[in-house]
Amino acid sequence: MKKSIATLALTGAIASALASISVPAAAAENKEKCYGIALKGQNDCAAGKHDCAGHQTIDYDKASFKLVPAGTCTTIKTPAGMGSVTPA
Repeated sequence: MKKSIATLALTGAIASALASISVPAAAAENKEKCYGIALKGQNDCAAGKHDCAGHQTIDYDKASFKLVPAGTCTTIKTPAGMGSVTPA
């Protein structure tokens, strides 16, 4: 009985340690959605026309976004204009 309790305790400790290893929250927080900059099929997700990543059918679709470093979206220039933090 003692051996199974020790095994369960060890398994629980390993599971807890593995659960705590994930993408740091700071990495996700340093990104923002930037609409109108993605090329056809290279969007990260969308609003309206299609359901998600890679489904954009035109370049620089103002309803689809690409994740970029926070604070850089409005400085990105494309042939269709500047990036936007809000969908059109």
